[in-house]
Amino acid sequence: MKFMITGGAGFIGSAVVRNLMARQEHEICVVDKLTYAANLQALAGFMDDPRFTFERADIVDSVAVKTILDRHSPDIIVHLAAESHVDRSIDSPGGFIQTNIVGTYTLLQAVLEHFRLLPQSRKTSFRFHHVSTDEVFGSLGSEGYFTEQTPYDPSSPYSASKAASDHLVRAWARTYKLPVSISNCSNNYGPYQFPEKLIPLIIINAIEGKPLPVYGNGANIRDWLHVDDHAEALLSVATRGRPGETYNIGSNSERQNLDIVTAICTILDRLRPRSSGVYAQLITHVSDRPGHDMRYAIDAKKLRNELGWLPSRSFEEGLVQTVEWYLANADWWNDIRSNVYGGERLGAQLGSSPDHQPVFSRSTSSSR
Repeated sequence: MKFMITGGAGFIGSAVVRNLMARQEHEICVVDKLTYAANLQALAGFMDDPRFTFERADIVDSVAVKTILDRHSPDIIVHLAAESHVDRSIDSPGGFIQTNIVGTYTLLQAVLEHFRLLPQSRKTSFRFHHVSTDEVFGSLGSEGYFTEQTPYDPSSPYSASKAASDHLVRAWARTYKLPVSISNCSNNYGPYQFPEKLIPLIIINAIEGKPLPVYGNGANIRDWLHVDDHAEALLSVATRGRPGETYNIGSNSERQNLDIVTAICTILDRLRPRSSGVYAQLITHVSDRPGHDMRYAIDAKKLRNELGWLPSRSFEEGLVQTVEWYLANADWWNDIRSNVYGGERLGAQLGSSPDHQPVFSRSTSSSR
């Protein structure tokens, strides 16, 4: 089977590629623009494999996308190419609109043309799987979970752009009968994650003896999913999910941000003790992110019941493995810290004052 993975040099995309390459029987074409967060080192072991092809291209470029589809004629497309960091979307929303919305539209148009030209025997098994986020649903209260029926209520430019792309995919399915599936996942963590996100940023700052920034009081809650478990779930949906359906992906591992930071400190105290004191002494509370959602939690029963997917590791086990990976791969992140991103605060230009933020209230039921 031939797969095309957009954004395949990114954090989640490269995990999907590694999973597919381990299965031996597939051909994989990675399409990636190679923005700041992409890293070919995550794919270095595959560059000479005849089953693997890399195409550097921007999904906004319709000619390039059409050329790649004609050249490789994939059976399954897993669409991961996206701008994904909330803080960067606050500083520079335009790039998120361009890639996540215009890029998804451009890709859908090219894929639809490709699909229409396929013989009927290949149309039956063709799938376009769109990877999205739980952030499109907005913020939960202290109880309840996001389900596949939860109304969209995005809070940031990033989540709004992903919500728009989700709607485009559904529209192309309903209007043009393109066989699609969509997944909305919880927060990912694991190897090769670009160090602007919470877990790698805290690990690396701690190793370097720098402050460990925690937004606000650190009480915001996220459901955490190891990237390798996510990759397995994505391929389950892309290959066996029902066309036209949406599947939530989460591991029921809710944690407060401050608890995550404290847990990382405890792991590092054991694996690489400081010469004096403990890592938790580096924790520093900073002004909160504008529009910061309070809680996300995923109900993944549909995925479990229909496709039998379950996470393969606990959060505690996965977090230890992740800290160990960053300790063992300092060359990888040192290059990023020196040449791409030094760990500076992003997304704070509006400040934390509510005077700068229009607030739209709504009634929220406890089922969300």
